[in-house]
Amino acid sequence: MFFLLRMAFWLGVVCVLLPSSTKSTSPDAQINATEAVTLASAAVSDVRGFCERQPDACVTGGKVATALGHKAEAGARTLYEFITKLREKSASAEKAGTKADPKAL
Repeated sequence: MFFLLRMAFWLGVVCVLLPSSTKSTSPDAQINATEAVTLASAAVSDVRGFCERQPDACVTGGKVATALGHKAEAGARTLYEFITKLREKSASAEKAGTKADPKAL
């Protein structure tokens, strides 16, 4: 299920970023670079003041970011240990003169 959601997200991003061959006829749909920069800077300044308006949300977001960092670190450590064990099994099998059986790993 999560795979499908992730796939839909990335397909949506790709569809938005692809250039279109048709021109939009609506004047509301057209925006120039100056307006885009102005809107982006307004959004950034709004985000900067978010923690002043919602301090509890920032504290909770910090805790979530810390927890995600710890999970990523633990996952990376587990992956490193798994790869190390695979390399050790492969090296010991080569020393014994036989190839490592991929099914046994």
